[in-house]
Amino acid sequence: MPLGSIDLASLPKLDRPVLLEAWTTAFGSPPPRNVQANFLRSALAWHIQASYTSKAGDFSKIANRLLSAAGSGDVLSSGTRLLREWQGKTHTVTVVPEGFSYQGKVYRSLTAIAREITGMSWSGPKFFGLRP
Repeated sequence: MPLGSIDLASLPKLDRPVLLEAWTTAFGSPPPRNVQANFLRSALAWHIQASYTSKAGDFSKIANRLLSAAGSGDVLSSGTRLLREWQGKTHTVTVVPEGFSYQGKVYRSLTAIAREITGMSWSGPKFFGLRP
């Protein structure tokens, strides 16, 4: 099966001989001996995604744009809940149309909530795991 006809959704269904052939096509050499099928699937999934993002443009620019939108609430749907444990206490933030709701108060940014929780200046999207 040519690599171009393999997509992420089909990887779990492929048997070992097809995975071995796809690896050789993708990476230009046979895979290591005795490698497990799950490893082959993971590597091929990475390769497919990397190929897609290189066609779509600079991955870091795309990822940063999506994460910036997520941090501002533009991508997160109203009703989405964000959880963060801090010093043994779990903090829950709910995305609302006006911004973010935390302990009965609406905030315009996650950064304000992160500052409220920690008492320090934090990037809200980073604090809540939306950015690396």
